[in-house]
Amino acid sequence: MSTEPETLTPEEEPKERSTMRVIGWFSVGMAVAALSIYVGYELRSRHKFKRRTPYDFYANAGEQHASEFGMGI
Repeated sequence: MSTEPETLTPEEEPKERSTMRVIGWFSVGMAVAALSIYVGYELRSRHKFKRRTPYDFYANAGEQHASEFGMGI
């Protein structure tokens, strides 16, 4: 291994910098998309939970198979 620093020619430096910039912006975009999908899912599940009525608890009272109360199955 050489201990000498690598020198880039002026043509290679902007290309490498723009590649890293594209990769950086792409990863930021993917993080924002993942976060927005998670937040949307949480908001939707909370909205559905708050809109339940007392009759929803007894919706499967006539079914013959055993199920846990409140599991949503």
